[in-house]
Amino acid sequence: MNKILKFEYPKHVRFNCERCALCCNDAKEKTRMILLLKTEAKSISQNTLKPIEEFADIVEGSEPYVFQIKKTIDGKCIFLRSNSCSIYQIRPLICRFYPFQLKCTRKNKYVFTCTKECPGIGKGLLLKRSFFEKLFEESMKLMG
Repeated sequence: MNKILKFEYPKHVRFNCERCALCCNDAKEKTRMILLLKTEAKSISQNTLKPIEEFADIVEGSEPYVFQIKKTIDGKCIFLRSNSCSIYQIRPLICRFYPFQLKCTRKNKYVFTCTKECPGIGKGLLLKRSFFEKLFEESMKLMG
């Protein structure tokens, strides 16, 4: 029998991606970690025909994430090209979620939070539960 997984999400939030690539860069006040699941690293490797070591480093203490995407000398994701993601169709879960993050607070209880640093927050359409359901299902599928 399947466990019923519950999640909370921010109500009354609007979001529209402004394509600013803020999430793909380090900022003066924040160093970003673009984390990868093992399955994501394998998928990127297969699709780009590059070995994982070429685009990611192993990280510890961030399970279930086991890799971190490498960055350029100026702190940009190595897959960022002119403010566009060169692996957009297979981008990592952490990138698909931004500016939202899913945290497990206790057994079978999850909470979506959002960062206020993203200029797309407060713009666009009001997000409905279905938006977060899709993200949640994607997350559960990838994390198994």
